Amino acid sequence: MFVLSQFIRAIAGVIEVVLQIYLWIVIISALLSWVNPDPYNPIIRFLYAMTEPVYRIIRRILPLPRMAIDFSPVIVILIIIFLQSFLVQTLLQIAAKLQ
Repeated sequence: MFVLSQFIRAIAGVIEVVLQIYLWIVIISALLSWVNPDPYNPIIRFLYAMTEPVYRIIRRILPLPRMAIDFSPVIVILIIIFLQSFLVQTLLQIAAKLQ
């Protein structure tokens, strides 16, 4: 059971890091959208490719009124925080009980 516990703990750690990195990608993408950056810049294209598919899903599921402010990044950030609080912590508790 020790090996399974450590495996679950490692998965929780990887999920935590991936969620944290994606959180920063969403924040940077949202901040850059305010300044209208060069769309041909490779970094901007990467950020757009990483965030726009998720934003599109959020916009389709929650048809928010089209205003000057896009609330999709805020909803994605809230989902990431929820996953960090619920999923990662649940995996860590399962790993602790398996020891």
